[in-house]
Amino acid sequence: MPVSTTPSDGELLRLVSAGDEEAFVTLYRQRHGGVYRFALHMSGSQTIAEDVTQEVFMVLMRDSHGYDATRGSLAAYLYGIARNQVLRCLDRNRPFVPMADGEADDKACAIEERLVAQDDPLGELARNETIAAVRRAILALPSHYREVVVLCDLHEMSYNEAAEALSCAVGTVRSRLHRARALLVERLRATGGETDSASEPFKTAGCFA
Repeated sequence: MPVSTTPSDGELLRLVSAGDEEAFVTLYRQRHGGVYRFALHMSGSQTIAEDVTQEVFMVLMRDSHGYDATRGSLAAYLYGIARNQVLRCLDRNRPFVPMADGEADDKACAIEERLVAQDDPLGELARNETIAAVRRAILALPSHYREVVVLCDLHEMSYNEAAEALSCAVGTVRSRLHRARALLVERLRATGGETDSASEPFKTAGCFA
């Protein structure tokens, strides 16, 4: 019995370039969730996230040749497009829109869960309050800090992948992420949500290259 294989991103893009609608649908199904979550984490707005996701795949459909596999992953390429679209939207609107309750999925909650002790005596209420506080703190970061937290801590990208998405040096990602995490801890401490050991989860977050 022949073994079925899933087409690679490169193969799907070649088919998309040739006008294969089924390949585009397959690529969209595989990648749109990550793009949407990135835009949502960056903006805090469902509307912006939906608009950005649509525009990212319109760009891909119009110019599938724009992606160069030798320069990085397709995910980094798509996040790079999404990042530019989100920043344009935020420039046109207020700095950010508070994220609606229930928006975060398992991956979106990754960083928030790292900030909550597994044996928290305050239980689920305290956990939910902490998650909400971290969401607000992330959205309040300047965009150049917010994007590295979203890519590295929420989407678990390596430093190299994040650098590709942001078109910057790996060292820039490292320094921005270090500063962004420090700002998050400061903000959470200021709201009474963290202890002196708050920085420890970032050291063991598992998102380092």
